[in-house]
Amino acid sequence: MSLKSIRTALMLTLSCAFLQAGGSAQELPSVPAEAQVRQAETPVHPFFDRTNLLLFSGVGVFRGLDYASTRNMQARGREEILLPDDVVNNSAGFAAVEAAGTAASIGLSYWMHRTGHHSMERWVSKVHISVTGFGVVRNYSLESKHP
Repeated sequence: MSLKSIRTALMLTLSCAFLQAGGSAQELPSVPAEAQVRQAETPVHPFFDRTNLLLFSGVGVFRGLDYASTRNMQARGREEILLPDDVVNNSAGFAAVEAAGTAASIGLSYWMHRTGHHSMERWVSKVHISVTGFGVVRNYSLESKHP
């Protein structure tokens, strides 16, 4: 996965988060009463509901697949371009980075949940799964450099 695609995905996620946060923090008098009622009727759900548990499990699975695909890619003679070799060549260090990525995703979702952005809370995991899945497919698709 290239640094440019990760930056793009991160910027898209952050832009959506700021737009969502800015839109709900303002109370404009020109908003129709019907829209205000719909916003008030938005159901609040527990953070660890079935949907979030499935999404968080998906993030963890895809981070594990990223670990495996990067190891496979290295075994085929390719180099990791996103992380330093000291991290990727250390099994425990690389596994810790993958676990930290999963924890950061869950933490960001929790923050979105606590601030009332329930749709964005789920999109954090969906974008994370998508970006990581793209990297996994890319890693397995690269040709081997062995003769």
